[in-house]
Amino acid sequence: MNVSDTPSLEGHRGFAKSIAAQSRLHDVIPGGAHTYARGADQYPDDMAPVLESGLAAHVWDVDGNCYVEYGMGLRSVTLGHAFAPVVDAVAEAARRGHNFSRPTLLEAEVAESFLDLVPTADMVKFGKNGSDATSAGVKLARAVTGRDLVAVCRQPFFSTDDWFIGTTEMNAGIPSAYRELTVSFSYNDLDSVRAVFEAHPGRIACVVMEAATGTVEPEPGFLEGARALCDDAGTVLLFDEIITGFRWATGGAQSVYGVTPDLSSWGKAMGNGFAVSALAGKRELMERGGLRTDLPRTFLMSTTYGPETTSLAAMKAVFDTYRDHDPVAVMEERGTALADGVNDAAERAGLSDHLQVVGRPSCEVFVTRDADGVPSQAFRTLFLQELLTRGVLGQSFVVSAAHTKADIDHTIAACEAAMIPYRKAIEAGTTDGLLIGRPVAPALRSMAAPRRVR
Repeated sequence: MNVSDTPSLEGHRGFAKSIAAQSRLHDVIPGGAHTYARGADQYPDDMAPVLESGLAAHVWDVDGNCYVEYGMGLRSVTLGHAFAPVVDAVAEAARRGHNFSRPTLLEAEVAESFLDLVPTADMVKFGKNGSDATSAGVKLARAVTGRDLVAVCRQPFFSTDDWFIGTTEMNAGIPSAYRELTVSFSYNDLDSVRAVFEAHPGRIACVVMEAATGTVEPEPGFLEGARALCDDAGTVLLFDEIITGFRWATGGAQSVYGVTPDLSSWGKAMGNGFAVSALAGKRELMERGGLRTDLPRTFLMSTTYGPETTSLAAMKAVFDTYRDHDPVAVMEERGTALADGVNDAAERAGLSDHLQVVGRPSCEVFVTRDADGVPSQAFRTLFLQELLTRGVLGQSFVVSAAHTKADIDHTIAACEAAMIPYRKAIEAGTTDGLLIGRPVAPALRSMAAPRRVR
């Protein structure tokens, strides 16, 4: 496969084959995708590309269209699609057999490498997805403390399991008894954390949060204050590093902000898109899932596929790359250039109050507001629509180290062109006549409407 420095802005072939393929997907897969965030309802009507291949920061759909991709496997790919050192390591591991009835030495080697890169943890256990890792941490905290309540930060997503999904709008099938065992607090609001402890004295097993998100950094003293409150209450502090790990820094957000949790969950970028996750933490906690304890044991992650050698080999290749190079610095550089370019173009177009790129440079999003300055799904969809036809695919502007300067320049040019219809919509006060089809809808919602498949 030959990849040019940047796809052409011209020659888009339409979505006929993708539309047919999406219909086929809906016939056999609930929602037409195995991940809700990948659903067609997250893209403009009849403009959801069904992909065929990818290389570096480019992907190709079944219609032959080429895109600069953002989001990069829901933030899991930091080194680029089909990154050769990872692919080669996986292929070599597969040739030797990838799943056995006993551990391999590779498991120890990769665990040691992880703990070398994340020195705030003493032990680590690998799994296949972030939800399992975070839920294992919750279970371990409950076992260690003998308490039942989980205090979770009001942040987008932590797990597919009942303790968290029960707090979302998409909570059908989850008994109220489970939902009542999770309480919530607000990020950067230490008083709300304190209030949770005061409202439930002696019952909080763990506090679960992302130390930071793509758009919000911790205010001075917040993480330190939460750490102190947990220490005073004998509560386990669990940082979700699924996104921040290997994207904020090799050692995760905890290494950036200098606050060490008792437990942390990892995934996504750790395997450059391969299915790997981890629960890491203090030895005295983690040993409760092992054989060096006289206390009741906790059933931590235990999966048939957790230690498969292919994913572990991918992870080892990622770790080696992060040791030898600085992918985070490249992502920060590319993200900064992208944000500066798009925001400058928006200012020149008189759209600064309506269209912005915000967030940490390695994990940016675009904010779309209507004529009144209110965040708008319709205006978001219009922006997505215009980018798609110009060879840019992404629900965000999350970059990878594989994005080149040419990719960034292409994207800025596509955004400038998309601002022409966007400005018309702002001036008209509506996307009517410019937006083809229905607006996108939140992925986690109680009903298929307003994007029920016709």
